[in-house]
Amino acid sequence: MNVLILMGSPRLHGNTAELCKPFMEELKENGAEVRYVTLADKNIKPCKGCYACQEVSGEYGCCQKDDMPADDILWADLIVLATPIYAWYCAASMKNVLDRHYGFNKFYGSAEGSLWAGKKVAILATHGYDGAYATDPFEMGIQRLCKHSNLEYVGLYSVQDEDNLASFQTEEAVAGAKVFARKVLV
Repeated sequence: MNVLILMGSPRLHGNTAELCKPFMEELKENGAEVRYVTLADKNIKPCKGCYACQEVSGEYGCCQKDDMPADDILWADLIVLATPIYAWYCAASMKNVLDRHYGFNKFYGSAEGSLWAGKKVAILATHGYDGAYATDPFEMGIQRLCKHSNLEYVGLYSVQDEDNLASFQTEEAVAGAKVFARKVLV
């Protein structure tokens, strides 16, 4: 299985990156091909709402020429949204990627079809508040995106930040990330 991890934290070596380590390790140990794309060091512009992508058949078709990881998304069988939860939603760079989903769904112009229907989507999240209170709004948004785009939502694993990086290095956090990796590969 081809797994794309979109790492959305602005801190490339922070909590979310730390939680990704055992998750990625387990994916690879179970035969997955993994691409790890950090969004913070990319120039990914917000969606302009221009619908130009809706007139381009058979390809992503966005008129903005930036670092949007469209080719990586198309390559993947499973897209993992790894993000800290800020104000009940993902980090800004991740939000820009999510808002640019229109190019994968040809529902609003002369082009037709979907470039990514059937792909799996999972969430790997870090947060300050208690689990569901912190992650429910983001998870609901992703579930709705998946339904709208005919993607398969396969779940969320999250860990609360109680002691900075140490929170994500506990036996429980590491074991949970590994179990979640095996779950999303099924």
